[in-house]
Amino acid sequence: MSGAATNYLELKLLDHLVGNATYTPGTLYLALATAVADAEAGTFTEVTDTGTAYARQSLASSNWASAASGSVTTSANIQFPTATADYGTVTHIVVTDSATHEGGNPLIIQALTSSKTVEDGDTFVVNTGNLTINLT
Repeated sequence: MSGAATNYLELKLLDHLVGNATYTPGTLYLALATAVADAEAGTFTEVTDTGTAYARQSLASSNWASAASGSVTTSANIQFPTATADYGTVTHIVVTDSATHEGGNPLIIQALTSSKTVEDGDTFVVNTGNLTINLT
C-alpha cells in the first residue's frame, strides 16, 4: 500500500522547501481508520480505544529502509496490540504526528488493499515492506 499526503503535510513541506518555515514532525505514529470522509483534508474515523486495547503505533526511524527512487518503505513489522474487543472493519491506515488517539495531524492516509475486520483476539499487523510513502 502506498500513502497519499494530506493537504496539511503538503503545505508544511512546501513552506519548509522554500524557507518560509522549518518543519520537523518528530516521531510518527500509525493509526487505523474504519472510514475516511476526506483523505486530503485528513478527516477520518479512528478505531475506538475504549475497551479494545487499540493504540497508535510508533513509526521510529528504525522502522524504515533508506529512501530510493522517490519512495521509502517500512523495514519492520508494525504490530498493534491484540484486540480485547472488536475494532470493526479497518479500511485505511493513517500516518500521524501524535500518539494521542484522535489527536495531532494526519500526514498520510491510504486505503488498505483489502479491508480487514478486526475482532476480539485478532492482532493487526502491517508486514515489512507493505507500507510505502512516495514523493513521485
